[in-house]
Amino acid sequence: MNSPKLLRMLLVAIVCAMSRPTRAETPPRLPEVALPVFPAHRVNLADYGGVGDGRSLNTAAFARALKALADQGGGELIVPAGFWLTGPIQLGSNINLHLERGALIQFSRDYRRYPLVVINVKGERAVDATSPISGQNLENVGITGEGILDGGGDAWRMLKKEKLGEREWESLVKSGGVVDAQGKTWYPSREAMDGGELVGRLRAAGSQQPADYEPAHPFLRPRMLRLIGCRKVLLQGVTFQNPPNWTLNPALCQDVSILQVTVHNSPAAQNSDALDLESCQRARIQDCVFEAGDDGICLKSGKDAVGRRIGEPTEDVLVEGCTVYHAHGGFVIGSEMSGGVRNVWVNNCTFMGTDVGLRFKSSRGRGGVVERIFVTNVRMESMGEDAINFNLYYGGKPALEDAGTPTTDTPPPVTAATPQFRDIHLENIVCRGAQSAIRLQGLPEMPLQNVTLKNVDITAQRGVSVTDAENIQFAGVRVETTGGAPLTQLRVKDCVLELVK
Repeated sequence: MNSPKLLRMLLVAIVCAMSRPTRAETPPRLPEVALPVFPAHRVNLADYGGVGDGRSLNTAAFARALKALADQGGGELIVPAGFWLTGPIQLGSNINLHLERGALIQFSRDYRRYPLVVINVKGERAVDATSPISGQNLENVGITGEGILDGGGDAWRMLKKEKLGEREWESLVKSGGVVDAQGKTWYPSREAMDGGELVGRLRAAGSQQPADYEPAHPFLRPRMLRLIGCRKVLLQGVTFQNPPNWTLNPALCQDVSILQVTVHNSPAAQNSDALDLESCQRARIQDCVFEAGDDGICLKSGKDAVGRRIGEPTEDVLVEGCTVYHAHGGFVIGSEMSGGVRNVWVNNCTFMGTDVGLRFKSSRGRGGVVERIFVTNVRMESMGEDAINFNLYYGGKPALEDAGTPTTDTPPPVTAATPQFRDIHLENIVCRGAQSAIRLQGLPEMPLQNVTLKNVDITAQRGVSVTDAENIQFAGVRVETTGGAPLTQLRVKDCVLELVK
């Protein structure tokens, strides 16, 4: 038994067992999320020159009040009822920004108040506009209360004609701005329309000088709330709306609590994701209500080679008791998931009128592993597209248009840039009304692996499509369709895809 050959065989067996993805079908035991603790000091914005009349600019008043708190070691900045016009707010450690009922923080629509800066994320430096609310490397930071924060994003964003009614489009064009040559997209200025070309050239050349980018300033739409590398973050009770870009973006943060928060964005608002939780550890999103012009609740972890180099996963996340109205996806993972996403439990959520209910997306070049994802007790109604969608060709054309259509394409080799989705479990899912019930689309070189759907009941126009998948298990899956084949499949292995009649 002690021979070198037997020892080598035993070692190989152990390594193989460790590398093989395990299959667990019960939600993970998630660690506790630590809440921030704030000192007892309290100051009122009005005592530092703040004027809540909707005309006076309060940028300096916010800065004075925050500095006064910081000098005392932190505390709570009270924003009383009023209309508080301001430029960007820089949060600080041990400080809670508390909005009383009736408080409206309106961020200025003048892009010049949001200077271009170099943002450094783990050595990756890029020029961007200052966010309306931001903080980096903070500890114990909060935004709480019953007030509203409006990002003034309508002054930054383009609008697509297809997302507006005819009268809305005509009124928008008459208001000013410019329309592209195709007549399909309106921009608030020519700089906003043409800035992408300049930004692309400068980034390709490696420029990190904000002055170089100034002619494209209106194009560089900032994320409304951007927190980088912070610990013990609390967002509770407040409403965020009208962002220039993504709404809430905690990145590389630990212990994030987002509780009873509302995000209220127009369905036409371009790129207005409600929540993008990016490369964060230990988070809970509970009892929130979201609507957006892009994804609702979205988990990310960086993009392509940069995301893999940083290598920080989003992990140990609870999403519970949330409602998502209009959005591209109710609950979403990807497509930027190159650092990995794991140990996630989505429970007792409702999606109404989203394009897709449960959306998992990536593409070749991303890399990263998404695993140990559990979705339980979800209700969906009036999905514009699919109730459940896995798409590893996001942003590109798949080798197959639909399952059941053969292809002669030779798949590329598996590398670090090949995304992997495995060990994902959906249980007790009900959807009433969708274009397609379930679409599971893996890659020929990396199939979807170990996905279970249990007690799923969907009514849709089209049924189930499964392509490039291994060990997919249906148990109690009922799909009622108005047309087409109830189930099509291609290149599936070790799967049980029986539908309940």
